Amino acid sequence: MKAATDTPVALELKYDAAGLIPAICQDDATGDILMLGYMNREAVVRTLDSGTVWFYSRSRQELWNKGSTSGNYLRVVDLVADCDRDALLVKVNPAGPTCHTGARSCFHNPFNR
Repeated sequence: MKAATDTPVALELKYDAAGLIPAICQDDATGDILMLGYMNREAVVRTLDSGTVWFYSRSRQELWNKGSTSGNYLRVVDLVADCDRDALLVKVNPAGPTCHTGARSCFHNPFNR
């Protein structure tokens, strides 16, 4: 993975009116979708520079490094923009459960029809 200083990727993305872009985190080994978060330009740069995932919290209005409290960091394997450059896929190696509930993935609430 290239460092943010090696690529203008953070500047080439299409952020929404609030300056955010959705970022889907996927387990690189299994392909499982782990979570969805939002990044601003600074979160993208910090993610590229640090090798761990950073998000922008819409509720707290601040940056946060996923795992800084729990130790369950998401180590970045690859960062890919979609065709319109308005969404990101972050392929990661999780260091533990991703969801704040302790579940492996945040997507564990099926709708039964």
